[in-house]
Amino acid sequence: MTSRPPVSPADWNARRAAATPRGVGVMCNFYADRAENGEIWDQEGRRYIDFAGGIAVLNTGHRHPRVEAAVKAQLGRFTHTAYQIVPYTSYIELAEQLNARVPGDFAKKTALFSTGAEAVENAVKIARAATRRPGVIAFGSAFHGRTLLGMALTGRVNPYKVGFGPFPGEIFHAPFPNALAGISSDDALAGLRTLFRHDIDPHSVAAILIEPVQGEGGFNICPPEFMRALRALCDDYGILLIADEVQTGFGRTGQLFAMEHYDVAADLTVMAKSLAGGFPLSAVCGRAELMDAPAPGGLGGTYAGHPLAVAAALQVLEVIDEEDLLARGRQLGDRLAGRLRELAAEIPELAEVRALGAMVAAEFTHPGSNTPSPEFARRVQSLALEQGLLLLTCGAEGNVIRFLFPLTIGDALMDEALDILGQALRGQPAP
Repeated sequence: MTSRPPVSPADWNARRAAATPRGVGVMCNFYADRAENGEIWDQEGRRYIDFAGGIAVLNTGHRHPRVEAAVKAQLGRFTHTAYQIVPYTSYIELAEQLNARVPGDFAKKTALFSTGAEAVENAVKIARAATRRPGVIAFGSAFHGRTLLGMALTGRVNPYKVGFGPFPGEIFHAPFPNALAGISSDDALAGLRTLFRHDIDPHSVAAILIEPVQGEGGFNICPPEFMRALRALCDDYGILLIADEVQTGFGRTGQLFAMEHYDVAADLTVMAKSLAGGFPLSAVCGRAELMDAPAPGGLGGTYAGHPLAVAAALQVLEVIDEEDLLARGRQLGDRLAGRLRELAAEIPELAEVRALGAMVAAEFTHPGSNTPSPEFARRVQSLALEQGLLLLTCGAEGNVIRFLFPLTIGDALMDEALDILGQALRGQPAP
């Protein structure tokens, strides 16, 4: 029997261009063949160190053995019933675990969904049902999903909103504190007061939605004084505070949830991404009385809380505990941030290093100014990729590189990645 010749990446790229729409942007021109923990191998056998993590999905790495085993065991029992038709106990077990772990000293309930955008939309539904108010406030540079409501909540036009309007109404945006951009906490609070004065009565606002650390927006960390002021403002006007922990959750910031870094709690918490170790799963957890506001049938979804993803999530939580990944994340984040700050002395474009646990980013500007330099960020990304290190850019201007390594990465692989990063920052091509 004659074997078929291998299909080259160039052939696959041509087939991709012919078969799939250009609106689905693809970063790499090679194709994954296998992966393990912090490494990916392409179809030609080349290895890459993965600091992208499927966009913050793989805090426990590719194919963690315990997660893989749990999914295989569930696969041997059943794959789908639709929880709201025939329920299964693992959904309840996971809800109980999340109720106990999400910040907030009050009774909680949890509903499971499939994607982060789906969870965000359901949090808004719950907030509107509970308050009987229409308005929602989000922040500039925020990202909350690609659905119609998700895009409306997202505080960035290009590429997420271009050509897709009109968007749902009663959505407003306020400035997010950003010291490098010259926006203080006081400025951001003034922006909220301006909204209340010119655009919407605060007593018509159901919720304020905030990422404790903005993800796509550039890993901008919310200052503690702003989060406290936001909580007080919400309490004054009967507004619900929703924390979008889709990218910050499950150990990325050195705590299970980023809100644990603050001395106030959200009323509703949205989570997804690394919750299920690579399987699609999201959740909304919040005050029990708020979660009960929608009537039966008002929440759910055909695949919401899929049993394979739930099995994975239960193991993810055990792995985080038993492998002490919160402490490991803090240690790895300190190593990376320390290396970046050392490099800043010789890289004038490296304007700021931001880090909260393992949620680390480097922002690049033109030397001697605060003008963003997306060109420099893209060059670093490209040089790193040539040397086998996957990096993602982010930020409103695309001038930030974020680092999403697995918290399970070994020391030797981390050291190798940091050496490649140093070479890329210095503009050194692959040897």
